[in-house]
Amino acid sequence: MEDQTQQEQVSPTVRKRVQDSFDSQGLMAHLGARLTHIGPGRVHIVLPARPEVTQQHGYVHAGATSAVADSAGGYAALTLVSEDSDILTVEYKINLLAPAAGDYLEAIGTVLKSGRTLTVCQLEVYGGRGGGERKLVANGQQTLIRVDRPAQ
Repeated sequence: MEDQTQQEQVSPTVRKRVQDSFDSQGLMAHLGARLTHIGPGRVHIVLPARPEVTQQHGYVHAGATSAVADSAGGYAALTLVSEDSDILTVEYKINLLAPAAGDYLEAIGTVLKSGRTLTVCQLEVYGGRGGGERKLVANGQQTLIRVDRPAQ
């Protein structure tokens, strides 16, 4: 059964806000990551595996794996807050379950509980290959805080 959050869409305003914020992140651009799904409380980020993001054994580095997981959760939380708010990570824990091998990583952030101040997200990272094979390589949990958006 397909996950219902996969079918739901955010408003064009929320989509633009999330995409614009993602596009302004230097680290995500540096890593070559891209947003592939923006739904209410759920965001997917894909990171192509390439030599610049690997460690000495050829697997995607834990730092890159953690960074896309953190961003996926942060943007999932951002889809659920008002336009005058922003989101910052307070803490996260990630378990590296298997070497991050494959042609790409897909990080999925899913909001478990969105509160007035704090939001908790589930983080999953899959290693994927071109043929559609996917393997869970990392999972975690994250706490984020809603802050007032700075005046521009």
